[in-house]
Amino acid sequence: MYSPKKLFFQDDGAIPNSALPLLLYRSILEEKGEQAARWLEEKFTSNNWTNSWRWGVYDFHHYHSNTHEVLGVFNGEALILLGGEKGEKVKVKPGDVIVIPAGVGHKCLNHDKSFAVVGAYPNGRSPDLLKGEKGERPKADQNIAQVPIPEADPLLGKDDGLINIWGK
Repeated sequence: MYSPKKLFFQDDGAIPNSALPLLLYRSILEEKGEQAARWLEEKFTSNNWTNSWRWGVYDFHHYHSNTHEVLGVFNGEALILLGGEKGEKVKVKPGDVIVIPAGVGHKCLNHDKSFAVVGAYPNGRSPDLLKGEKGERPKADQNIAQVPIPEADPLLGKDDGLINIWGK
């Protein structure tokens, strides 16, 4: 069905990142705008990735130590820096979906005015917001180590995607 690109990021001293790869799905749907946002929300919810929201991506390095996150682009384009300052720049457009493991940094470098994503979390978790500042670790590392592998991939469900890639 869909085969994600796997991106690996090392701990850079500020952003812990993860041994699990970030998964980048490209062009999983052709729709844009409201129709795409609804489709993404329904797909994520059907796989128990909930507590969803619609917005952009912060323009500063940040990560979540207590949950994984999925971002589904439904409008506009952006250049996202993944994995911290020494990470990888990725241009995203409607239909792209990023599954971000707990601890992996992400930051929007630039975007057009219409750029928007649907974000969600496995089991509806509420994310913390860490910025790679002094004092966050080792507590953040302890939190990341305790985040369970989700029961389902946000797109492909219980039988494919991160289930096969991240393992159970």
